[in-house]
Amino acid sequence: MQPVIEHPWQLTPAEAAALQNELRERVERNDRLPAIRHVAGVDVGYEAGGRVTRAAVAVLAYPSLQRVETSVARCPTTFPYVPGLLVFRELPAVLAALASLKIAPDLILCDAQGIAHPRRFGLASHLGVLLDVPTIGAAKTRLTGHHDEPPNVKGAWTPLIYGAETIGAVVRTRAGVKPVYVSIGHRVCLNTAIELTLACVTRYRLPETTRHAHHLASAKKDDA
Repeated sequence: MQPVIEHPWQLTPAEAAALQNELRERVERNDRLPAIRHVAGVDVGYEAGGRVTRAAVAVLAYPSLQRVETSVARCPTTFPYVPGLLVFRELPAVLAALASLKIAPDLILCDAQGIAHPRRFGLASHLGVLLDVPTIGAAKTRLTGHHDEPPNVKGAWTPLIYGAETIGAVVRTRAGVKPVYVSIGHRVCLNTAIELTLACVTRYRLPETTRHAHHLASAKKDDA
């Protein structure tokens, strides 16, 4: 998989924020999906005390959720830790991992935010726009906005609100566990993002895409 849009990564924080504001206009918030045969999960970890960014991609057959391919890429960490701008630390390694896949996924679920981001352009949206593929943000934690607690039933959800705007959904993927923060990434509407996230969940809190990618991203170097 190769980007259809490219931009510099060596930017100041102010330049990076300005680029997010520019590119967010390209996010498509309605469904434009192919037939989904493969879904991928993306997660990022660090090695060498944070000096190396380790990105992992796990591709699963859909709807069986059997893992069919994985990829891990390591890149020097060149951007500082700035909340809201983590994509500039992490996405170069993610793109490198995706570039080596033999099976191009039809949908990517990211352990990150989509439009549920202060500038409405988190990693899931940034990745989707650069590749022009459908993406969903399915994050473990909230970055911005407020919400009511969803009912303690699998599949229940409440809107994630910022001002007067719904920026995502707080989804109970399993009774008795913390919810997952789902948001539009690119080319997927919110209701479809919720539906597809739940379709990728089995008996755990997190989608299988995230679980496989997280294991690869956090494993020791020799285990990759």
